[in-house]
Amino acid sequence: MDLTSLATGHPKPRLNVLLAGPRGFCAGVDRAIKIVEEAIRRYGAPVYVRHEIVHNRFVVESLERQGAIFVEELDEVSYDAPVVFSAHGVPKAVPDEAARRKLFYLDATCPLVSKVHREAEHHFARRRHILLIGHAGHPEVVGTMGQLPDGAVTLVEDAEAAAAVEVPAGRPIAFITQTTLSVDDTSEIVAALRARFPGIHAPAKEDICYATTNRQAAVKAIAGRAQLMVVVGAPNSSNSLRLVEVAERAGCPRAMMVQRGRELAPEIADGLVTIGVTAGASAPEVLVEEVLARLRERFDLAIEEVVVAEETVTFKLPAALNA
Repeated sequence: MDLTSLATGHPKPRLNVLLAGPRGFCAGVDRAIKIVEEAIRRYGAPVYVRHEIVHNRFVVESLERQGAIFVEELDEVSYDAPVVFSAHGVPKAVPDEAARRKLFYLDATCPLVSKVHREAEHHFARRRHILLIGHAGHPEVVGTMGQLPDGAVTLVEDAEAAAAVEVPAGRPIAFITQTTLSVDDTSEIVAALRARFPGIHAPAKEDICYATTNRQAAVKAIAGRAQLMVVVGAPNSSNSLRLVEVAERAGCPRAMMVQRGRELAPEIADGLVTIGVTAGASAPEVLVEEVLARLRERFDLAIEEVVVAEETVTFKLPAALNA
């Protein structure tokens, strides 16, 4: 019993917490952060980063304290400092511009996003028109569409769009996908595309990354047992937003997102027996610990970790940082 319980004379109510596993950082996010940290260690501060390295303010602010400077465009970069491209990938015009400006750059694009870029190039070389399943404006979608000339890729955001999308006459069709989508939503969109275009070329292996798939599966595994799902993530993080949606669709009465433990009002769990907690792929485990600490202010927690997959994937750093 802690001091709060002693002061009130009443023990804290028990709250069961189901911790989803896997949760939090994936290999691509871990690699991207290490690229920035190693660049600062090797070359000294500042190291510039074009856009948020990953979609998490805690991570961004931590890197800023180490000497990273986040910019929107390359014209903000000093010529004598390295620049890192974010994990989401960039259009080809960005490294081309960096080379024109004679900037030293490091590409932190997740290798699984790079795989989708290579798929797009493969289809384009075979004169196929490409349908990209994804969310308009997301940096990954911007980067993927920017691998090819304008008009080579058409964005399809949902099943309704899939049923109506117009494609060039007489051209073979292929589809690729953003890596952080809802597995269920994407299956519905793909089914709609296959119904319209029976000969459509599909990825040899699905584009939705292993981490997105595993985190959604873990949420599904606990959603039916939880009365509330707390997702630690950022509002501009696609994979985190999808976890909220997946929880609700899998039977959890309520799902919510918080960026930090301090954002969670612990009384939201008053009267509940069991809640679930997970984290998006760009949220570090320390933020999950913040949420648990916040809940402990009001409840006696009984924590059960529900693991649906073990992740052993790692990605190498760029050759320039391995030398």
